[in-house]
Amino acid sequence: MSREAHSLPIPAVPAPSVSLPWSPGQTPLMLAPMQGVTNRALRSLFIDWVRPDLVFTEFMRVNAAAPIRRFSAGVVREVGSHEGDVPLVVQLVGHGREALVAAARSAQSAGGEHINLNMGCPYGRMTSGLTGGGMLKRPADLEEIIPALRDAVSGTFSIKLRAGYNDPAQVFSLLPLFESSRVDFIVLHPRTVVQAYTGRADHAITAEVVRRTTLPVIANGDIRSSAAGLQVLRETNAAGLMLGRGAIADPLLFERLRGRADAEPDRVERAAQLHRYLRDLLARYRAQSCGDAQMLGKLKGVLATMDDPCFETYFKQMLKSENLRTFSALLDGLE
Repeated sequence: MSREAHSLPIPAVPAPSVSLPWSPGQTPLMLAPMQGVTNRALRSLFIDWVRPDLVFTEFMRVNAAAPIRRFSAGVVREVGSHEGDVPLVVQLVGHGREALVAAARSAQSAGGEHINLNMGCPYGRMTSGLTGGGMLKRPADLEEIIPALRDAVSGTFSIKLRAGYNDPAQVFSLLPLFESSRVDFIVLHPRTVVQAYTGRADHAITAEVVRRTTLPVIANGDIRSSAAGLQVLRETNAAGLMLGRGAIADPLLFERLRGRADAEPDRVERAAQLHRYLRDLLARYRAQSCGDAQMLGKLKGVLATMDDPCFETYFKQMLKSENLRTFSALLDGLE
């Protein structure tokens, strides 16, 4: 089928009343932060290929027992306000009001203009206290943390969260706090923390959140095709989309949503894209002076997020590769 026949324009949304890291009236498509995957090399590939409207850093970990005062040189390279001319959002994950505020200020000093608090990661304790989605276990703490972060951040301040810790209706009780604290936008993944990635993202919750708040709501979760993304936008009236695993598996998902690439690529196109994608990514890792073992680990991290049934056998073999030469040979055999 022709590209024109697949074109599906993204619906426009009203211009926001606050300054945001996307243009007024735009429906932003954001690349989700994925720890161990969306590093500088992968972000640069996406920017060169499909130009997401926003990209996010991997986690900037914050530990209340050892508050961040200064970022390392490596971290400083991660937090500049733009990559190319695409806004870069610095994502903090941690706990403790003073530590989070100190980290936000350090990120800004290092050039970060847009700060995001992760309240959605479902995977346990990443520091010595409740972090990520675990913050939702203590909503009373948020009444101190959220306003303090807003006061500390001179640029935009946003929150990425799950619908709740174990109650998917918890998000509704948090909306007044987010609004009174002048949060700029929220990114909602409508599963609970305890669900992790089981079941399905319930975007009926997203739609209800959109109805109940004046804040821009970015929809996230189970958006693996242009049809799915456009359906979420139509049914929720969300301000935009955040694309995670679906985009990592298929970078052209951004262009498919924009109507500038075929909505449903055939197997031949998909194989050619995967080959070009992983080869390009390998070259970027090599340019960063990564060793073979490190490059192989990073490539496997990307591949592990993909669940394309057409290439399941290839993926399993590639994930078992013991060296980069074997991985490359299997990649060249994709068809």
